[in-house]
Amino acid sequence: MASLKGFAALLIASLVLVHFTYALQEVISGKPPAPSPQPPKPIDCTGSCKTRCSKSSRQNLCNRACGSCCRTCHCVPPGTSGNYEACPCYFNLTTHNSTRKCP
Repeated sequence: MASLKGFAALLIASLVLVHFTYALQEVISGKPPAPSPQPPKPIDCTGSCKTRCSKSSRQNLCNRACGSCCRTCHCVPPGTSGNYEACPCYFNLTTHNSTRKCP
């Protein structure tokens, strides 16, 4: 009976030792910390929106809405209309009436 208790204690001690050995190896050879996310590159919202709204019948309204969307999404789709796949955030912004906000 005493040898059974001694064997159980030895088994538990060896499992704890193995666990700490693996933990120590992870600490020593661990991966370097992940780099912090980079802020989005600044975009010229004024110029991009001027191009986007160049064919609009209400350019001031278009530029104001486009500028707001550009500041939120940090992108403006190319061209004067469409091409929303280039900037999904721009396409998904909506007003309180659930209509698309961005021209």
